[in-house]
Amino acid sequence: MALLGAILANNRAYEKVSEFLRPDHFIDPRHQRMFDACSRLIERGQLANSVTLKAYFEQDKTLEEIGGTKYLARLEGAAISIINAGEYGRTIHDLFLRRQLIELGSDVVNRAYEVTLDESAMQQIEEAERNLYDLATTGQFEGGFTPLPDALRQAIDTAEAAFKRSSHVSGVTTGFRDLDKKLGGLHPSDLVILAGRPSMGKTALATNIAFNAAAAYREATNAEGKMEVAEGAKVAFFSLEMSAEQLANRLLSEQTEIASDRIRRGEVSREDFPRFLEVVQQLSRVPLFIDDTPALTIPALRTRARRLKRQHGLGLIVIDYLQLLYPGGTTRSDNRVQEVSEITRGLKALAKELQVPVLALSQLSRAVEQREDKRPQLADLRESGSIEQDADVVMFIFREQYYLERAEPKQRPDETPEKFEQRHEQWLKRCEQVHNVAEVNIAKQRHGPIGTVGLFFDGTYTRFGNLERPDYADASQ
Repeated sequence: MALLGAILANNRAYEKVSEFLRPDHFIDPRHQRMFDACSRLIERGQLANSVTLKAYFEQDKTLEEIGGTKYLARLEGAAISIINAGEYGRTIHDLFLRRQLIELGSDVVNRAYEVTLDESAMQQIEEAERNLYDLATTGQFEGGFTPLPDALRQAIDTAEAAFKRSSHVSGVTTGFRDLDKKLGGLHPSDLVILAGRPSMGKTALATNIAFNAAAAYREATNAEGKMEVAEGAKVAFFSLEMSAEQLANRLLSEQTEIASDRIRRGEVSREDFPRFLEVVQQLSRVPLFIDDTPALTIPALRTRARRLKRQHGLGLIVIDYLQLLYPGGTTRSDNRVQEVSEITRGLKALAKELQVPVLALSQLSRAVEQREDKRPQLADLRESGSIEQDADVVMFIFREQYYLERAEPKQRPDETPEKFEQRHEQWLKRCEQVHNVAEVNIAKQRHGPIGTVGLFFDGTYTRFGNLERPDYADASQ
């Protein structure tokens, strides 16, 4: 009553609560209607007082339901001071949240008593966490405009942090020199898409980036005496395609230089065993967390990422791969393009919410295979519209070696042996040039240049590394 009275006495009081207060935050239905009427009148540029509200409710034929003119006069008399209008609004909002918490707690208890085959206990927990977080986010009334000097200070702090790091990147390092130079690392709140055709090495590159970022993780004491991340990141790897054991097997193979199939079969020689144990001990200290739950939904992924950030900290999310996610909800749309749009929007919102980069892998359409030049383009992204639009960075991985090895020239009926030999030699020469070379084409980047960088690829251990060959120093040329 004090808040509504303050608004009726001076409409400027509404500005102090308009950003966070809604009609349904009031417990009394009469007050809900009055606040809604005040909102409508003020936002239309009209005056909201007892006279205009009386006319409004008379036209609506609800004047008697809100207590008539007597109650409007009583509200105006309840106004103490418009100075405290913001505090009154926060109190109303806080009490609304408490009622919602009581309702949410009752709902959790009642659903837990209902034993159904359609919903497991873990699904109920995830749903409860999602509802609780949604309530927490609607309960935030901070925010608003940031003055330019404050934004500049944040930009300078980021640049200073990058200068102090050995890698000189402002974001999370990928562990690859040329890629970090182009991207400046993976930046907080960015959605980064890494796309490619099957067998190009998408999962291998994503695994390498995740491991490099986690292995580089270290903390340092800042000027205020608090611990903060100085380099690298704690990484959450959502593997919807491979199991956690298979990913761990790949990491072991990369670091020990023992073929993954040999490790899987237990064929580790006595000479390799000390090195194997040493790598296992090193890997066990790396802050890399793997979730291999299949058919994960965006709400479930968000819940698990938030939980990990709360319990252990989080600096990078990797998802393998985007098309295996579901947008959430009990019903699934027949329109896959719309589903993918919801997924990419959800991932971008997650990146902004947790202030971490999200690296999501994506499949490409078969249109690539129909062209002579097999290098991917933005138009090749499957369900490309939303992915290309929502992503801050889009990268394509391409290995020409894969296609060349499967296109060994054969002698044509009308071709002389000399001409065929010449063609075959050119093919061999090209195979030698692109042997163990992968290209990463940065086709879109909101914060920097586009272009192509070369990486070394070792197929035996599915491992990427920096490319030292001078002819691939700048592949974009």
